[in-house]
Amino acid sequence: MKKLLVLACLLFSGLTHAQTNSYPLIPYPASLKPGAGFFEVKASTSLIFPADAPLTSQVSQLKSLLGISGNAAGSANRIILGFDASLGNDEAYSLEVSASTIKLLGKTPVGITRGIQTLRQLLPVSAGAAKRIPSLVIKDQPAYSWRGMHLDVSRHFFTVDFIKKYIDQLAFYKFNKFHWHLTDDQGWRIEIKKYPLLTQEGAWRTLNNQDSSCIAKSKDNPDFIIDPRFLKMKDGKQVYGGYYTQEQIKEVVAYAAERSIEVIPEIDMPGHMMAAIKQYPYLSCTTDASWGKTFSTPICPCNEQTYEFAENVFSEVFDLFPSKYVHLGADEVEKTTWANSEACKELMKKEGIKNVEELQSYFIHRMQKFFTSKGKKLIGWDEILEGGIDASATLMYWRSWVKKAPYEAAKNWNEIIMTPVSTLYFDSPPGIQSVSNVYHLEVIPEGITPEQKKLFLGAQANLWTEYVPTESRAEYLYMPRMTALSEVVWTNKKNYDSFQKRLLQHYPMMEKSNIHYRLPDLTGFTEENVFVDKATLTIKKPLESYTIRYTTDGSFPEKNSPELGKGLTITKPQTIKLAAFTSTGLRGDIYTLKYQQQAYAKPVPVTGKTAGLKGSLYKKAFRSTKLMQREKADSTFTVPNVEVPQTVTAPSFGIQFRGLINVPETGVYSFFYTCDDGGILRIADRMVVDNDGNHFPIEKSGQVALSKGAHPFEADFIEGGGGFTLKLKYSLNGSEPKDIPASWFIQQ
Repeated sequence: MKKLLVLACLLFSGLTHAQTNSYPLIPYPASLKPGAGFFEVKASTSLIFPADAPLTSQVSQLKSLLGISGNAAGSANRIILGFDASLGNDEAYSLEVSASTIKLLGKTPVGITRGIQTLRQLLPVSAGAAKRIPSLVIKDQPAYSWRGMHLDVSRHFFTVDFIKKYIDQLAFYKFNKFHWHLTDDQGWRIEIKKYPLLTQEGAWRTLNNQDSSCIAKSKDNPDFIIDPRFLKMKDGKQVYGGYYTQEQIKEVVAYAAERSIEVIPEIDMPGHMMAAIKQYPYLSCTTDASWGKTFSTPICPCNEQTYEFAENVFSEVFDLFPSKYVHLGADEVEKTTWANSEACKELMKKEGIKNVEELQSYFIHRMQKFFTSKGKKLIGWDEILEGGIDASATLMYWRSWVKKAPYEAAKNWNEIIMTPVSTLYFDSPPGIQSVSNVYHLEVIPEGITPEQKKLFLGAQANLWTEYVPTESRAEYLYMPRMTALSEVVWTNKKNYDSFQKRLLQHYPMMEKSNIHYRLPDLTGFTEENVFVDKATLTIKKPLESYTIRYTTDGSFPEKNSPELGKGLTITKPQTIKLAAFTSTGLRGDIYTLKYQQQAYAKPVPVTGKTAGLKGSLYKKAFRSTKLMQREKADSTFTVPNVEVPQTVTAPSFGIQFRGLINVPETGVYSFFYTCDDGGILRIADRMVVDNDGNHFPIEKSGQVALSKGAHPFEADFIEGGGGFTLKLKYSLNGSEPKDIPASWFIQQ
């Protein structure tokens, strides 16, 4: 077995460019041996499978995929489906393709389903092209049992057709879990027959501040338009929403099951229950549905009617979803009403409950006991650790800043699903590093014992939809980040260069499936640009089928805007907006490039000899780097480069880096500054990069014209809490970005 794993690693890490083009598979198989020639699907191709095998769905999918009837008995051109009990796990499969035969074997029907998706990716994308599948031998199985994607339909509602389209993409990339977030403060989306008001009233709302924000953004981006299909007049007011009937829920669950995807419902409680409390006020300790200091008023864990309601709701949910897992939520609970409730004080005294965190644990234990009695396993966000949980609960780790949570859960022998906000919250705006950050996710943290590793089931990405009102916006946010996650949790072998080459071949597949994906980033420029005499703007297109168009009048590029072509000469200060367009008219991100003319900054004399930079640490949360100027530093230190010392443990802080940067030659230098939360970079007393504020990891870039020699260097960085990212790279005259050598820095 060890020899097989080593061979699989060698095959994957040694993948050549030619093999990448021939086998553009994501996720990449555990083992792939290239062959010679190809199998061509013909009208006479026969499909052979065991007559008594439960493969109705798989046979139907293959026939539809290949356009064959499969009834040509005795054909020399054939596809064979079958089973191999010696394969690794239930999702394992083997695939052998030769000139005359495709042989697809699975440990179970699920494995055959996964193998069909591999065949799907190997087919040509072009309509009308011969259906030729390259010869190969694949042995494949997933690294992790939980390979999930989540979708919040409470903040903004999505049609059944879109849910099915989403599930199709999950199947294509071999995910096996769909986490369906069905209820929250903003809307209750699942029909519960015992409580009809939940959907009759609770599924609808007047437009809120998040909707207003989307409407404002829609003036520049149609992806933010409020979907008119979900607007209606009710009692003389315009309301917005929708819900799924129980028949529609069953339809989606069956559709997913045909693709070997398990649907995990989430009914979020005790917090995030405003939509329910408004209709059934007795659920709250105060009979009021309002907002507390941070979050909405939760349901009351000290009222027996609450448990009657919860058990009735979940009983109907259990009947609709065959999954053994059901998500309770249990995050972001505003406990003020509990602390002030006489009923809660009485219950806490009776049960020996010391605080409201333990009171939440009391609620979760009662619900967990009910789940277990019905044969279900409870999942909760990592807040369920607070106050203690039973080892049989499954924890979703999302709070990246609570670094001890997965370790505590592992010590308690809880199953853990990794879904850190810093990497796998796909509602965060994507940037140039987004796909790479997902691809380099480590599912199992450092320091986990060998015995505890089995507790880490896998990983999942979440798409929350507060600011995602359309299907197009949702697809833009999750694609292509989803492809990177699929390889992390299926293959679990890192080869990012190979992945990037294969990903380029998946964009046409996305277009064919009508996915409104985020186009790959355009590179070769910065946002803030300088020139001494003149500059030339040239961009290498990620795909030859793309067209780069631009404007110089401040308007957004459109399909009829001028094409950039081989380059554009810049001889005067100006602002250029540009974007890539696909052949189908899909527009990529709009880039705003500002150009200003600069003379080369003159170097300053070097009086100090100490290498590195001086760092000043401020142990405080800042919304802007400017606010550090008002404070006195808590400590100072020397660092070799722009980096946060390991000795800095404060959850929120700011750092000012000061010194000289000694550049080896005269030229226009580009700097790429990635910050979470924010930062600014000044060189030679010139603003180079402004990436200030509190935000997710974002890379911003700028240029400065420098003469050979030393120049004043200032880099400010702030971290507001929740885990930080700090990276600074440079390039000279358009070269590939790379780390700044530590030898360039001097303390003055």
